[in-house]
Amino acid sequence: MTKIIARPRTDIEFLPKYFRNFVEDINREIEGHLPTGSYIPRVNISEDQANIYVHAELPGLSKDDVKITVTDGTLTLRGSKKQEEKQEDRNFHRIERRYGEFVRQFTLPENVNEEAMSASFANGVLEVVIPKKELQKPKEREIPINISVN
Repeated sequence: MTKIIARPRTDIEFLPKYFRNFVEDINREIEGHLPTGSYIPRVNISEDQANIYVHAELPGLSKDDVKITVTDGTLTLRGSKKQEEKQEDRNFHRIERRYGEFVRQFTLPENVNEEAMSASFANGVLEVVIPKKELQKPKEREIPINISVN
């Protein structure tokens, strides 16, 4: 008879793998429901004291393929990644690259200066810089309390 010694997993050891698998499952689920040819650029959003930064991966695109707009506190990245012309003399065994039109929208916080936003495009990465502005603090006014005599 073989003796098997089991060591129960602790939460600390189990959680990182659990969350990694969870995120991978979500990504597979999302990509599995994309129509053939759908293209959704990956985006990183970060901030520092002065700005919010949006970095979008757009390999194979030029700045003319992308349009950036901001309307009522919503930043919109819109564009199109065109498929390369089919080559009749080749048999493709795998096509994983995605093509098509895309739209990504992000709700901006109230403390941004939409008029001073800027964008640059280099090496297939679009960077949108969104300057922050200081929110006006509400004015405080003391209300006097009247004494009523009954």
